[in-house]
Amino acid sequence: MTARHLSRAAWMLATAFLTLSACSTTSAPETYTQIAPGVDFRGVRTYGFLAEASTDRGGYESLETNFLKVAVAQQLDLRGMRYEPENPDVHMNFYIHSEDKIRTRQTPSMNTGYYGYRGGYYDGFGYGHGVGYETRVDQYTVGTLTIDMIDPKAKKVIWEGTVSGRITEKDVKDLEGTIDEAVRDIFYKFPVLDVTQEQKATSSQ
Repeated sequence: MTARHLSRAAWMLATAFLTLSACSTTSAPETYTQIAPGVDFRGVRTYGFLAEASTDRGGYESLETNFLKVAVAQQLDLRGMRYEPENPDVHMNFYIHSEDKIRTRQTPSMNTGYYGYRGGYYDGFGYGHGVGYETRVDQYTVGTLTIDMIDPKAKKVIWEGTVSGRITEKDVKDLEGTIDEAVRDIFYKFPVLDVTQEQKATSSQ
């Protein structure tokens, strides 16, 4: 392979790398949590759900609410808490929001113009190809899930977890699996460790 061919192959590899890097920076979900000061979560033994969650619609329980209740209950049970519908220590609530976004980015492109038929394998009389940039516009949807833990006596949020990330077609088709994974990501930062986390912490000591 000639030096010119090697140069072109290197350029194509660099272009692919830059494109993948640009995509990966926006696809990874981000997780945030907030804790009310002075709360001892070791005293939280029982949990329940609000009679009407923010994810319900028109006075009935939505599929999203149903999936969220199952996923959240599983995470709280793993942390030694018990479901109590009548008079729990905390109530759980959820909120889902989606927003359409547009991203503009520039990617390297072969600036061949009229002489593109040469395919970059040879140059003409001073009119060789160069590296330019083309602007691409991506439209995508960002979904955000927030879980609130509420002190029913004080009527205030004592813990809040949020995960936000790009929604794909696969996520929409497997809503239950998507919600379950999002809830696990949020509770990974919960103040009380689950059974698996405790075992890992113990074994590392």
